[in-house]
Amino acid sequence: MENRGKNKHFITSLEFAFKGIQTVFEEERNMRKHVLLGGLAMLAGVILGLDRLEWLWIFLAVFLVWIVEIINTVFENVVDMCTECHYNAIGKKIKDMAAGAVLLTSIFAVIVGLIIFLPKILEFLGA
Repeated sequence: MENRGKNKHFITSLEFAFKGIQTVFEEERNMRKHVLLGGLAMLAGVILGLDRLEWLWIFLAVFLVWIVEIINTVFENVVDMCTECHYNAIGKKIKDMAAGAVLLTSIFAVIVGLIIFLPKILEFLGA
């Protein structure tokens, strides 16, 4: 029996995955902001000369924000699809909780950034 629902080739799966990332980047203003801020954090890491462990924490924080933003977008789209974009109390709760996950992840990223970058910036400024 033919399995029509699954991709038969790894490359096709990758193409769909990249299309999903492209879609969320193009359609979600917050994702573009997260990518910009994550890029700035990585640039700051290069300028300030992070060590291997610091890079791991920065990459963890940045990628977690990006991943949770994508998941938030998925929840928003599923709720909109199921409610046909009409207000629904349960749909609102789902969207609010997913947005809360993005907020908590972003707070985590800021804390990681402060722990890593603040001492380096102060040292750089000679304080």
